[in-house]
Amino acid sequence: MTRAFLRSKRANSWDHREIRFNIILVRIDHRLPVPLAQPVDWIKIFDPTDWTVFVETMLNAPPGTPVQVDISVAGWSVSLLGSVVGSRDEGVIGLTVAVAASEREKINYLNGFVRGGLLNHREKRRLPLHLSVTYGAVEGPATTTTKDVSDDGLFLLSDKPLPPTSQLHMLISIPDRKQPWSVMGKVSHAIGVHDEVPAGMGIVLDLNDVQRTEWTSILVELEAKMASGEIK
Repeated sequence: MTRAFLRSKRANSWDHREIRFNIILVRIDHRLPVPLAQPVDWIKIFDPTDWTVFVETMLNAPPGTPVQVDISVAGWSVSLLGSVVGSRDEGVIGLTVAVAASEREKINYLNGFVRGGLLNHREKRRLPLHLSVTYGAVEGPATTTTKDVSDDGLFLLSDKPLPPTSQLHMLISIPDRKQPWSVMGKVSHAIGVHDEVPAGMGIVLDLNDVQRTEWTSILVELEAKMASGEIK
């Protein structure tokens, strides 16, 4: 779990040198890409009775091997942590992966998307804005920019993304605001530099009711400034 706390000795001010962090890396032996032709194909590979996913692959991995299953379809992706529990050597060759209990929300997201897209995050507000963000990285405080921001989270550009499920504290610089906006978040998926898309990590914001109202207000404000040409 990643936690970075940023405090200043002076009231209402921030000092990036005072960031403290603590990270426990999640072990992943293999990443298993699962490109789906259409959302309904999820039903064909997921067994809700025992929460396992069948991955077509030539990889030979023994039971207990920790893996990350990268589901992608229709322009979005979800990464699931789990461990190998079996293999299939005849017909369609592949591995059976038991999904970790920590991934329950992602499974619900996928199931909801297949049932009609009610939980599809792409249908929510998504602004292609490059906002400056400071967060706790493995080597210490890191500053980067967002690729985009949405109602539920943001995507941080990074050549060294944190592993999925990592928690981190972020300071997001909002245009025309004197102080950065402080918020916690959780890494939902990571994209490495070897992929064909920009490297970085998707972050789901951990918001209480007050923060969610404030974040929605921030997005409305940013969207209006984008429409007027004040920011790009």
